[in-house]
Amino acid sequence: MPFLLIDKPAGITSHDVVDKVRKITGERTVGHAGTLDPFATGLLIVGVGRDSTKQLSTYLGMDKEYEATFVIGATTETLDPEAPVVVAPRVDTWIDPYGEIRSAMKKLTGEISQIPPMHSAIKVGGKKLYELARKGQTIEVAPRNLTVHSFELLENPDFSTWPITLKVRIACSSGTYIRALARDLGVLLGTTGYVSSLRRTKIGEYSVASAKTLETLSNPL
Repeated sequence: MPFLLIDKPAGITSHDVVDKVRKITGERTVGHAGTLDPFATGLLIVGVGRDSTKQLSTYLGMDKEYEATFVIGATTETLDPEAPVVVAPRVDTWIDPYGEIRSAMKKLTGEISQIPPMHSAIKVGGKKLYELARKGQTIEVAPRNLTVHSFELLENPDFSTWPITLKVRIACSSGTYIRALARDLGVLLGTTGYVSSLRRTKIGEYSVASAKTLETLSNPL
């Protein structure tokens, strides 16, 4: 059992998954490839045993695929549902809302530059950004170059409500912050944006369809 494909549930950290796998397998040396935020669900590759954990870096650089719900016209401090929502004034300048959203998504597809969220684990000066953010500090973060291979709507939005909810699928290079994509999409549309739900469906060739839940792993029969 060198590697496990786990379907992480919402409400726990990726490290919590590692702890649970330790208890289930009895193996102390366990690690994961690619953190998922606590609110997010989906594919987590877990290495069990010393040999496997040494190979986890192989998966870190693989492309990822996500399905997400973007809320356009509102935001939170963390760009996810774990902080209070602030609704922006309704945009009344859109002539063709559907077309403008598609155009903005196209601008965020391909080779792009992205500024990571302040609430992230990136270290600047030895401090994680989210640690600084929790102290009310905001610092300039260098943009990162990455690739969004595809960015598509999964269903037609309902423009009769505000904020607007978008169901999207994104295929991207490693290191892409989906929360930052929602933020940047909102900015391009003249408003704000955040992610209300996030599910990782693929890492490289590995799919969440082949993953096990922690409950199934605990009770294989």
